This record gives sequence, C-alpha cells and structure tokens, in this order.
Amino acid sequence: MKIRREVWPFLGMVVAAGTTLSLFFAEPSPVYLLTAAVAAFVVYFFRDPERKAPQDEDAILSGADGRVMSITYHPSQEHLKRITVRVSVFLNLLDVHVNRAPLSGQSTFIGYFPGKTLFAFREKSSEVNQHNKILIEGDRTKCLVVQLVGPFARRVVYWLAPDRAVAVKAGDRIGMMKFGSRLDIYFPVKDVEVMVKRGARVRAGETIIARVRSAKRDGGILEPKAL
Repeated sequence: MKIRREVWPFLGMVVAAGTTLSLFFAEPSPVYLLTAAVAAFVVYFFRDPERKAPQDEDAILSGADGRVMSITYHPSQEHLKRITVRVSVFLNLLDVHVNRAPLSGQSTFIGYFPGKTLFAFREKSSEVNQHNKILIEGDRTKCLVVQLVGPFARRVVYWLAPDRAVAVKAGDRIGMMKFGSRLDIYFPVKDVEVMVKRGARVRAGETIIARVRSAKRDGGILEPKAL
C-alpha cells in the first residue's frame, strides 16, 4: 500500500523521542516496543490506498473517509451564492486522511483561515475552527470543500497549486488532514440530490454522497431543513 512521503518527519520525531527516552532506562526494551508501536501507527495513518471512482457522470463523491456526521441546510455561501446543503464527514484517527475531489472541474484554493481547535464533531467548529477552503467548479454544479482542524489535527494541507485553478477529476487526491478532523462539503441545494444519510460510512473517491439533478431524473427540490 502506498504511504505518503509526509510520514518521514513524524517517523523521525518518534524514533528520536524513543531513542532519547531509552537512555533513562537500564532495560530499554519496553521503550523500544512502545517506539515501534507508535511508529507503526504513524505509518498506518499516512497510508494512501488506491481508489476507483464510479463511472457515473451524475455522481458526487465523498471527499473523505469517515462517517457522515450531519446533513444540514444553510443560507448562501460566499462562493456559491445560493442556499446550500452541507454534508459533514467526521474522521477518526484510524480513517484514511487523504482528501479527494468530490467532482470533476477546476479546483481553486480559496485560502487558509486561522481559528480555534474545538472538537470537530461540535457544530460550532464549522464557524470558528482553523480550516482550508477549496472551491471546485464543474460543468453542471460546484462545491465548496472545507478541511476543518480539530484538537488533534493541527494541520490541513492542499496539495495542488495554491495560486491558480487546477483541473481535477472526481476522486483525484487534493490534500490531507493530519491526525483526525472533519471535512465539510457545500453544494447549491437546487443542483443536487443527497444520497447518504446521517451515520453512513463513506470512502473518499468511491462513495456517492449526492447526484447532480438532471432533466431526466429530478427528484424535486429538498426543503431547507436539517436532516
């Protein structure tokens, strides 16, 4: 399985800490075992498995592995200009933390916004926590991706060019959240039909969380209320 190269600084810190700690013990074997266990977890955390996006032009995919924490409706976002539906995915420490594009289009990095580090499962965290904002504009709709930092995830990373729009396909890797966090994806409510429910497990680049509405298949406009 592919491991992200970002693992190396963290492995170095684990090994250095374990080596230093072992100097204070006459029998350092337990320290070595603990160091090996922590190093194994760090490698596991930075895994980056291959994913195969479904061949469905109407599909909008999850941008993160985890569990759907909530599906809520909001007034127009600054970059979407319309009433939006937000799908929030909460990641625990064992989930894959590589983020992927929910749809094909032009990906633009809006910016990094400093803030607090409340627990990401709190609703208030979407307003006050540190986060990255990424706008992806497709041919038929667009979405705003928000990488939220929690108390354990101190850094969110966008891997594409931060100073210009970059073409992406649905399921392409776009960034990573380090050590547990939350991904919020906003869509114009009139453009999409949400396909998941609260509590559902999702996989980045594979699970269909919504579909773009079309003339051939229009399920009607959802009312703006929390699910």
